[in-house]
Amino acid sequence: MSDDSGENSRKCSVCLQDFEHNSTLLQHMRVHKKEKLHCCSECPKTFSSKSALMNHFRVHSQEKPYRCSVCLRDFKLRSTLVQHSRIHTGEKPYHCSVCSKDFSQKGSLKQHMKGHSGDKPFKCSNCTKKFSRNYLLTLHMRVHSGVKPYNCSECLKDFTQKSALMQHMRVHSGEKPYRCSECLKSFSHKSTLIQHTRIHSGEKPYQCSECLKVFSQKATLMNHKKTHSQEKSHQCSVCLKEFIYKTRLAEHLKAHSEKKKYQCSKCLKYFSRKLTLIQHLQIHTVEKTYHC
Repeated sequence: MSDDSGENSRKCSVCLQDFEHNSTLLQHMRVHKKEKLHCCSECPKTFSSKSALMNHFRVHSQEKPYRCSVCLRDFKLRSTLVQHSRIHTGEKPYHCSVCSKDFSQKGSLKQHMKGHSGDKPFKCSNCTKKFSRNYLLTLHMRVHSGVKPYNCSECLKDFTQKSALMQHMRVHSGEKPYRCSECLKSFSHKSTLIQHTRIHSGEKPYQCSECLKVFSQKATLMNHKKTHSQEKSHQCSVCLKEFIYKTRLAEHLKAHSEKKKYQCSKCLKYFSRKLTLIQHLQIHTVEKTYHC
């Protein structure tokens, strides 16, 4: 009987959550009572537990006791280190029950779930676009205003989003937090790591709808599709000749910029490349295999 009553005494009467110890239950009850007994000596903030106060105090002391064993980056909170470590491990423990997509953080899953509800109460005043969250609307509005509030201290380049600035800073710092588990090669961007892993897995998720050929990268598929449409979107600014691929245009432009130092001994015509001269010489040296 005493065991049963003891078990009941460790259940929260508000949210029915169970606890192993009475002390943990008492600390938890402060959440519902909004009781905050622990005060910060540096600022007016108060907290319901001593551990929460200690975590907060690192904002003032700048102490970062939790270090990542892979990239040696330091963090103030253990929970932040746990979330960060998933960048290296690729762990995504939070699963969407609707589309089966996985996430490394619980907050990311919550934001993602709003996309399934279809509710988009935040509407852009400049165009017809709607958004499920206010911060997404704020980011979108910068498309219209051109505001780029995040500035790189190294090269003064501006960005519309803080995440874009953080990624850009790796160009200067050389930080590469995304590591391949197969060959241990490191990358500065997660998207680059995903593309790289397809070398090991052989995965080619992008398929051409015309010839059913598959590709590991979307950009490669887009280039390939031009072979079907014969679209020549890259034009030479000198002679207006058009090309399907940007690389072909770059090769062609060399013909305009390079000095023509190779001269034909037959007709005295000049060429910028030796190979082009050799090909030209065939005009003069064609064998006449048919005789009258």
